[in-house]
Amino acid sequence: MNQYIFDVDGTLTPSRGKIDPEFGAWFINFCNHHNVYLVTGSDRPKTVEQLGETVYSKCVRAYQCSGNEVFVKDQRIRVTEWQLPESAQTWLEEQLAASKFYRKTGTHIEHRTGMVNFSIVGRQATMEERAMYVEWDEHKLERKNIAAQFNTRFPELQATIGGDTGIDIYAKGKDKAQIITDFELTDTLWFFGDDMGTSGNDYTLSKCVDHAVPVTGWQDTWRILSE
Repeated sequence: MNQYIFDVDGTLTPSRGKIDPEFGAWFINFCNHHNVYLVTGSDRPKTVEQLGETVYSKCVRAYQCSGNEVFVKDQRIRVTEWQLPESAQTWLEEQLAASKFYRKTGTHIEHRTGMVNFSIVGRQATMEERAMYVEWDEHKLERKNIAAQFNTRFPELQATIGGDTGIDIYAKGKDKAQIITDFELTDTLWFFGDDMGTSGNDYTLSKCVDHAVPVTGWQDTWRILSE
């Protein structure tokens, strides 16, 4: 049986934005005829804000916080208890202080269920400030370098690039690929994501499915599904 798994930011919505209304209506119809699952580094309130309750409730399961918190509609059915070690927290704070990016807005280390999101520009950034950091990071490769250094220094943990401005951090093996155990061997798994490069947070799951479909945005997702 075909099972369709979707990342959210950059795949079904603009990064940190809401789903396009026309695409949202189309996607609801898609959900009515297919088994659809969500997997995202964000928590449930953020995802519902982006997709709306109707789209969210149409999905078979929603894997929040990279699969460390699992929901069926509004019912939480599984959770991973984990805290970032103090040594790793201190190291991240040092990287934040050392960064030469010129705008830091606050909430740089966000503790989520079973994971942490680290952002140099900060979670309080406006869309304009986020765009500034995206341009900076494209040239400086700051997130890629920080993630690589983190993984060398803390081999029991795992850091991957998440979204446009962040780095997702979790215990080894507790990334998006962990959701694969919920599916049957006879299932045919399709996974749509925008960050399937080796340092991206969609990479490990993309290697576990039958069909990994890299996309460049929600418009690309809609086009591929329509075709």
